[in-house]
Amino acid sequence: MDLFAANNLDFPVLFSEIQERIEEIDPIRYGSTRNYLNGAVSRLSPYLSRGVISTQQVFNALLDKGYSPGQMGKFMQELAWRDYWQQVWVAKGFAINEDVKHSQGLVSNQLIATAVVEGETTISAIDQAILQLYETGYMHNHLRMYVASVACNAAQSHWRLPAKWMYYHLLDADWASNALSWQWVAGSNANKKYVANQENINKYCFTAQTNTFLDVPYSELPLKEIPEVLMQTSEPELSTPLPVGEKLEIETTWPSCVYNFYNLDPTWRTSAPANRILLLEPSKFSDYPVSQKTIDFTLRLAKNNIQNVQVFVGEFDDLILQYKLQEVYYKEHPLNYNYKGQEDSREWMFQVTGYYPSFFAFWKKCKKQLPF
Repeated sequence: MDLFAANNLDFPVLFSEIQERIEEIDPIRYGSTRNYLNGAVSRLSPYLSRGVISTQQVFNALLDKGYSPGQMGKFMQELAWRDYWQQVWVAKGFAINEDVKHSQGLVSNQLIATAVVEGETTISAIDQAILQLYETGYMHNHLRMYVASVACNAAQSHWRLPAKWMYYHLLDADWASNALSWQWVAGSNANKKYVANQENINKYCFTAQTNTFLDVPYSELPLKEIPEVLMQTSEPELSTPLPVGEKLEIETTWPSCVYNFYNLDPTWRTSAPANRILLLEPSKFSDYPVSQKTIDFTLRLAKNNIQNVQVFVGEFDDLILQYKLQEVYYKEHPLNYNYKGQEDSREWMFQVTGYYPSFFAFWKKCKKQLPF
């Protein structure tokens, strides 16, 4: 069995099929297998990141199926991690683009190892995962940690550009989850760096490699010297291929619901007619670029699930001015700082807000709201 086969990573775009995927979640198997490459992961991350579904919706669906919080343990925490990273972004804003807690140690460059970009690190599981990312827009979470550790802790690159490189290619591109997780691996959002040796990679990825630069005891990690294969660095070109905008047909007596890259919820404000506009702002994608594959996936999700949605490529103020929109609704998100109108809250898993210095401080508050 090829654990990296692309046909194992199909991501349907119809809302009905996404709901079926929620029904198929096995949180018990997830808890015991999630770190393995063939583990029972949900494959829901692209839909959570694009705001098609929410952590609250997934959690409630599992409760409705009869799972108790105790049975859902690890899966429930993984959902909460996603909300936690978002809450950090809400609280800290642009500060998450810098080292959050500590200056990253052992940094020798601000670029990214060329071998990482080309999938030629010589660690076969990592290289296959990188090539799979390019082909499918997906990478298993444990592999993301391995890749980040090689890029930051072995190649000694500052986390920012490598994090932007991975974000660029992910269908589930979520800047908070991505940037703050990379910082956790690099040690700028944690008290130590995350490292994994070849034995660990072999165990969870079903490989049997030896004699690699990671085939060392944990006592020798992080490596003091950059492996030769990681010495060459580069700056990949990351630019967003936005589509050509449409001329919108606006019903002036209706309110306007503005969707975006982080909100494609097909159930949002559907009880009354509205102009439904997917806004793609060039300025946001210049700061946080994503690939053609990710843009295409976003457009397919919107057009297949949001009735009569129209696409506007331009800035929020230009949209309002050009079409003289009066009654405007949008969902809360840190990147909507320039929006004006009525802001609707997102569907959080728990009603716990604000900045917590660690996930477990956040989780301690969340647990008080669990149904027992």
